[in-house]
Amino acid sequence: MALTWTIIWWCLLLVILVNEIAAIYTVFREKRDIAATWAWLLVLTLIPGFGFISYAFFGRKLPHKQLARIKSQTQLKLKQALERQKQQFINMPKPKDQTVQIYRRTIMLFQSIDDSFLTRHNAVNIFTNGNALFKKMFDDIAAAKKSIHIEFYTIYNDQIGNELRTLLEQKAAEGVEVRVLYDSWGSMGVWPSFYDHLREVGGYAAPFLMSRSNFFDFRINYRDHRKIVVIDGEIGYVGGFNVGDQYLGRVPKFGPWRDTHLRIVGGGVYGLQRRFIGDWNASMKKDEDKIVHYHPYFQPIRVHGDVALQTVSSGPEAPLEKIKMGYLRLINAAQDHIWIQTPYLIPDDSILDALKVAAHSGIDVRIMIPSMPDHAFVYRATQYYARELANHGVTIYYYQKGFLHAKTMMIDGRMASVGSANLDFRSFKLNFEINAFIYNQNTVDDLERIFVNDIRNCRVITPAMFAEQPRWLKFKQTVSRLLSPIL
Repeated sequence: MALTWTIIWWCLLLVILVNEIAAIYTVFREKRDIAATWAWLLVLTLIPGFGFISYAFFGRKLPHKQLARIKSQTQLKLKQALERQKQQFINMPKPKDQTVQIYRRTIMLFQSIDDSFLTRHNAVNIFTNGNALFKKMFDDIAAAKKSIHIEFYTIYNDQIGNELRTLLEQKAAEGVEVRVLYDSWGSMGVWPSFYDHLREVGGYAAPFLMSRSNFFDFRINYRDHRKIVVIDGEIGYVGGFNVGDQYLGRVPKFGPWRDTHLRIVGGGVYGLQRRFIGDWNASMKKDEDKIVHYHPYFQPIRVHGDVALQTVSSGPEAPLEKIKMGYLRLINAAQDHIWIQTPYLIPDDSILDALKVAAHSGIDVRIMIPSMPDHAFVYRATQYYARELANHGVTIYYYQKGFLHAKTMMIDGRMASVGSANLDFRSFKLNFEINAFIYNQNTVDDLERIFVNDIRNCRVITPAMFAEQPRWLKFKQTVSRLLSPIL
C-alpha cells in the first residue's frame, strides 16, 4: 500500500511539473504585456487542463501573416496629402477659442499614430434607438446607386438580420456593388450559406481575416469588433450597434437596448471607407476579390455641415494602442468635466490612474455602466473598478432602463468620442476597433444632453453602498479583477 501511494505521489508531482513547464512555454513563446503574462500563468498553473482549454479560446494570438495583411492595407496611397495636413497643424497659430485649435495636439496625435485625416465640414446625426437607426440606415441603403460596404461584429440570422440581407440582395440584383464583412465569432450561428443568395445575385460576403466559420476558428480574442457602413462613398455609419433583434430591444433578457451610433455625411466618410477597404483586402485570399481601384470610392462630397472629426482605428496588428492613447490624451486634457458611458469598465493602469488624477484635481468625472451583466466575469471586474474609482471621487451611475451598450466620452462640452471601443483591455489590446473623435461644440452638447437624460434612468452607487456589498460578491469582483487583462 505504501508503495502504491508513493507511485501516486510521484505521478502527481510529475503531472504538476509537466503542467508548469507547459504553462511557462505556452505563455512566454508569444510576446505579451506583463499583466497578461501573469494572468495566464495564474490560470494555467492553478487550473490544469481547463486552463489550457481556456487558452485555446482566449489566449492564442493571430498568426503573423494575418496581422501583416492588415498592416499592409492601412495607407491606401494617401500619404502625401496627410503630410500636407500635418504641416498645417504644426504651423497653426497658438490656440484661441476655436475647438479645432484647442485640440490641435490631439489631432496631431491621431495624424501621427493612425494617419488619420481631420475633415471639417461634416453633417452628423446621433442615434440612440435601434429602430430609428436601422430605419434611416435601410432607407440610405435602398437609395444607394453605386456601392454598399458593411462591416459588423455581429449580423444575426434573426428578423432584422434577414431584413438587411434581403435588402442587400435586392440592391446587388440592381447592379449595386454590395460587400459584407462579418466576424465569424460575433455572428455566432450564422453559417456562410446565409449569404449564398447574395453571392448568386452578384454581391460579396466574407468573414474577417479568419476561417469561414467559428467552428474552425475558436479564438475568442482578436475579433473584428468594428461597426462600419459606407453607402456610395458619401454616407457613413459608425458606433456601438450591431445587427440583431436584441439591439432593437426585442430580447426580454436585456429589455430596452441603449446604444449610441453616428450617421456621417462628409469627408469623415473617407476614414470609414479607407478602413473598410483595408479590412476587406486583408480578408481576401485571392487578388481578384480585392479592391484595387480606390478612386471611385473617394469622390468629392457636397455637404453643408460644420462638424470636424477624425476616425481612428486600432487593433493588435499595431504596436500602439491608438484609441486608448486618444482616450488618455482627452482625459489628461480635461479642464472641467469627463463624462463616460461604457458597458465594460476594465481599464488598464494608465487609464485608471488618469481618471483618478482627474477626479482628485477637481474635474467632474462621471462614468455610466449597466446595472445588469451580459458576461459574468466581465461584469464583476467592471464592478471592482467602479468601486475603486468611486473611492477616488468618480461618480458611478448604474443604468437601469435596459442594457447600456454605448461607448462615448465627452470632454468639457467641446470634444467627444463615439465608436465601437469599450473602456477595457479587450478593446485596447485584443480587438479591432474604430471610433470617431469629434471636435464640435454643438454635437458634443447633444451628446451631453443625452447623457443627462440617461441619468434619470440611473442610480448613483456611492462608496458607502459599495462598502455594504456582501463579502462573497467582493471576492468574486477581486478574482475577476485578477483576470481582467485576459477577459
